[in-house]
Amino acid sequence: MPKYAHSLPDQPPAKWQTLDDHLFATAEKARIFAAPFSSGEWADAAGWIHDLGKAAPEFQAYLVRENGLDDAEYDVPGNARVNHSSAGAAFAEDEVKGIPGRTLAYLAAGHHAGLPDWFSDQTGGAALSARLEEGREDLKRIRAIVTQWSNQIQTPSKAPPFVKSGNYHLWVRMLYSCLVDADFLDTEAFINPRQTSGRSGFSSLAELKSRFDTYMIQKAADCKKTPVNDMRQKVLQACRDAAVNKQGLYSLTVPTGGGKTLSGMAFALDHAVCHNKSRVIYVIPYTSIIEQTASILRDIFGDENVIEHHSNLDPEKETERSRLAAENWDAPVIVTTNVQFFESLYAAKSSRCRKLHNIVNSVVILDEAQLIPPQWLIPSVDAIRELTNSFGVTILLSTATQPALPGLTPAEIVPHPTELYETLRRTDIILPSDSNLPMQWADVADELKQHEQVLCIVNSRRDCHDLFKLMPEGTIHLSALMCGQHRSEKIREIKELLREGKPVRVVSTQLVEAGVDIDFPVVYRALGGLDSIAQAAGRCNREGKLAGKGQVHVFVPPKDPPHGLLAKAAATTREMGALADCDPQRPETFTRYFELFYSRANDTGNEFIKYLQKDTPNIPFRTAAARFKFIDDTAQRPVIVRYGDSEPWLERLQFAGPTREIMRRLQRYTVNMPSRMVDAMLADGRLASVDEKKAPGIVVQACIKYDNVTGLDVYAAQLPVDDLIV
Repeated sequence: MPKYAHSLPDQPPAKWQTLDDHLFATAEKARIFAAPFSSGEWADAAGWIHDLGKAAPEFQAYLVRENGLDDAEYDVPGNARVNHSSAGAAFAEDEVKGIPGRTLAYLAAGHHAGLPDWFSDQTGGAALSARLEEGREDLKRIRAIVTQWSNQIQTPSKAPPFVKSGNYHLWVRMLYSCLVDADFLDTEAFINPRQTSGRSGFSSLAELKSRFDTYMIQKAADCKKTPVNDMRQKVLQACRDAAVNKQGLYSLTVPTGGGKTLSGMAFALDHAVCHNKSRVIYVIPYTSIIEQTASILRDIFGDENVIEHHSNLDPEKETERSRLAAENWDAPVIVTTNVQFFESLYAAKSSRCRKLHNIVNSVVILDEAQLIPPQWLIPSVDAIRELTNSFGVTILLSTATQPALPGLTPAEIVPHPTELYETLRRTDIILPSDSNLPMQWADVADELKQHEQVLCIVNSRRDCHDLFKLMPEGTIHLSALMCGQHRSEKIREIKELLREGKPVRVVSTQLVEAGVDIDFPVVYRALGGLDSIAQAAGRCNREGKLAGKGQVHVFVPPKDPPHGLLAKAAATTREMGALADCDPQRPETFTRYFELFYSRANDTGNEFIKYLQKDTPNIPFRTAAARFKFIDDTAQRPVIVRYGDSEPWLERLQFAGPTREIMRRLQRYTVNMPSRMVDAMLADGRLASVDEKKAPGIVVQACIKYDNVTGLDVYAAQLPVDDLIV
């Protein structure tokens, strides 16, 4: 009897997909996906072996039962769930042998459950070394059938030349991505062809470049003739000139307000069209600023061509097609976060890895590149290096405060960045005469009251709370104690007040520093990292409209920044301040600053890389993925708050449990809090758990107040608060 891969319940046999057809189609798609990194034959072989286990009588019986037919026809009782991936893994390990066999075994074993460790006490029976024994038993029962397919399985003998022991793990993930996406797409085409049809229809990059060029011509015509706008045009032209250069690693070092977003996109589009790249991926550090960039790009390219992939996406902007494209990044322009981008490169789950092959042959803009977490510096640098060297990716490091990333030597796009910084110097940064002499919050508040339009940026949520309480009515508070929806509304309000020239005083944490397009005549900044001071200065006289220079006052706050990286950044600034030639508005200053700052970090991820690479090809994929987290999700927990339109969605959550739509709607109404604080407030009733059966682990606001000005009122609780969260 024929062997089947998939069946549609309650459909006639004509709606069954044969295993032959599925293996062929998956192998063909995977081969096409892997061809850009010279690995098509590897992906093809993986496609042929990944579902060999489906030929087993147990799995065939399972498909029959699902279609309501009689099991007796197959004379095998079968189980409700049948493991079908271990047989292909065993075939690869035992028949192909060596590193080629081990590579294909990882792919087959993990194509649903995720890439396994080779051997690990943590994953136990899920490790590949353990699953091979089960796979060998499965393989015995289908040996005759596998022999029939053996002519189709053309196993490669060696990896492409660029694959070394150090980058083997990333190459396997790229192959895994090709297999997983091919498998999903072929299955979807059989099960849900209507959904498959919704994946097409995007504009080409050449068409988007034409739209972009038209937009930029009109923008230039509408702009006033000012020194700032003249310099922005020069930056734009430098980016266009550099776009014809070869694929590789570039830096765009331009002061804040110098037009990096649009100039960087000009480089990316021109370079992509010139070198036949597949897409542009714009990577942004914070969800708090991603909306601004995505909005600009949607206005230029159209909503349908810009895919946002991040946790804080407004569900109103999500369509069926954008949701599908976010699964595998098969769209011309992707806007995402550092977390999504870098964690996916070290991931093991199929859902996270599926998109990786679509990073190949793309242009990636890393916006605010200095915000790569120091504890993951080396793995991030290693990924950047491998993407550019081995996978045809051009990466642009875009920032006003270019970090000294160890081992990377990007080609600078702007010919003379120091001259550019001098020309665009629109502020005077006034450093404290004594970096060890603190000001009291009352004194800071008194100074802020002297200005009608002023922004003050502090180092922690607690500092923001304490200073805000001393400010006059009408002052705006911004911190991560406010949910994403609340913050977005306040930032829009601030921009409108500034645009109308009305009084506006703002006390904020660092969340406004990187990329938020606001323009104050006066900015105060609590002593912190030198890069943070420079970024704060970018919110001052941004458009150069003042008759003189804007004023940026750096002050020493009443208490030091929280322990950890913020404290080390402030200490580095103090050390730099002792140098006679320290100027926070010169790009070369930051080379020295980041060298000192990184030297203070206890761990930059070097041991993690050694652990991942030490025993190729015996890779701990799953354990490494669990360790590589840009944000420690065990230290913080999200709390859903009652603000704006969240109430009816909370009621649905209580009634129906956590559906995808409900959780997407509520994502914008969450506040991250220290886990220890959440536990304490659950115990005394200020927070509550949703029904543990319907929504285990989900926490919502209960008796604690959510203030429409300052957000979740945690300080009234008199509990210890983690100031690290901004």
